Amino acid sequence: MMCIDEPETCACDEPAHSLPVLGEPAPDFSAQSTHGPLKLSDYLGRWVVLFSHPADFTPVCTTEFMAFAGIADELAAMNVQLVGLSVDSVPAHLAWVRAIKEKMGVDIPFPVIADLDTKVAKRYGMIHPGQSTTTAVRAVFFIDDKGVLRAMIYYPLSNGRYMPEILRLVKALQTTDAHGVSTPANWQPGDKVVVPPPKTVEEMKKRDAEGYECRDWYLCFKSL
Repeated sequence: MMCIDEPETCACDEPAHSLPVLGEPAPDFSAQSTHGPLKLSDYLGRWVVLFSHPADFTPVCTTEFMAFAGIADELAAMNVQLVGLSVDSVPAHLAWVRAIKEKMGVDIPFPVIADLDTKVAKRYGMIHPGQSTTTAVRAVFFIDDKGVLRAMIYYPLSNGRYMPEILRLVKALQTTDAHGVSTPANWQPGDKVVVPPPKTVEEMKKRDAEGYECRDWYLCFKSL
């Protein structure tokens, strides 16, 4: 569902607890950011990792921004655009980004959305009153190149995110799309993948001749 743009920020009014749905189009929005105005739909044709943080100039968020900057190039090489968001203003974001560069020596290469009216945060279910009624929790949304929401992860205010898992999940989703397979628990790139289970008795009988590593009729692995 698309919204009608407002001059500054656009997102349809949604209750604070509404959540987007996996497998459906990610809610579109227009917003101001440190890189100027942007729309989520501008990134069609690229994957997007959209993440929220509680507040600028806070300790855990600063460590996370440096960590996200550290994986930005690897994500870009996978056709992924990284986008940050909090309820702070663009001037606050700009001052924080500059401080991270000056004090920590780290450039922040991705845009950071200013969601002062919390419309985007509420649309994506980022405001959790049990954590805070005014700031976003640490949410991550994985949106594919067709604009479909494929995965989302939520973290509390107190605990920073693990960047290798964000990279791993992007690689797993892209592997699923490229090869029509699933990935098992603890999968890493290069590991064997899970073959879709057979849908008929005939398909089940053919499994033995297809060269898969099968633990049971419904659980077979293969190397890519």
